[in-house]
Amino acid sequence: MNSTLEFAGRTALVTGAASGIGREVARRLAEAGAAVVVADHNEQGARETAEALVAAGGRAAAVGVDVTDPASVRAAVDSTVEKFGGLHLAVNNAGIAGATAPTGEYGIEDWQRVIDTNLNGVFYSLRYELPLILASGGGAVVNMSSILGTNGFAGSPAYSAAKHAVVGLTKTAAVEYASRGVRVNAVAPGFIDTPLLRGGDDAQRDHLISLHPQGRLGTAEEVAELTLFLLSDRASFVNGSYHLVDGGYAAR
Repeated sequence: MNSTLEFAGRTALVTGAASGIGREVARRLAEAGAAVVVADHNEQGARETAEALVAAGGRAAAVGVDVTDPASVRAAVDSTVEKFGGLHLAVNNAGIAGATAPTGEYGIEDWQRVIDTNLNGVFYSLRYELPLILASGGGAVVNMSSILGTNGFAGSPAYSAAKHAVVGLTKTAAVEYASRGVRVNAVAPGFIDTPLLRGGDDAQRDHLISLHPQGRLGTAEEVAELTLFLLSDRASFVNGSYHLVDGGYAAR
């Protein structure tokens, strides 16, 4: 494990942590001394991630969660406190890409599924995390938005709407809890080289790469680096902000 244990004595909950960005964030938090609860609808993947963290010398546990179900989210948050005695840090990362279609043709059920996961899931998480973070003496939250929280993207009306809304929710919660010792920020990845993107064909991948001035996709490690900074005391005066990690995508 890392000798720089800046999160020692703190407990973190990471949703969508069975793979991709969430898994890397969980790994980095455990490496830096946090007790980490790995939460995901993929319970087997969550267990595998938690077991890997423990095998590397960290403290971790897995919990299944459906972020579209408030009762499931509440149970996951409560189990975090039961397992490790408190909650100080949260990364609300669970999300889905959803169907692709123009707004005037977008399926109603597809819309509801994306909004339920990518927006309502973040609200439910905050709803149950914030009181317990306060009870634990304060801390920090990062909500995972996207470059599509500031840009439109043809064919992704639900995803873009949800990620824009996550930014507004982040800013509101930050204002509400700033004086109470809780910071809330949002991270906005560009297109990241994760399992979510590896299912497409080469032409689609090349197109996505071409949208980034740096000429490549981002990595989960790069997103985790920014996320951990925002969770840390090094970012003690950073609050209610929306932080791009996108290789220049949004600057075009």
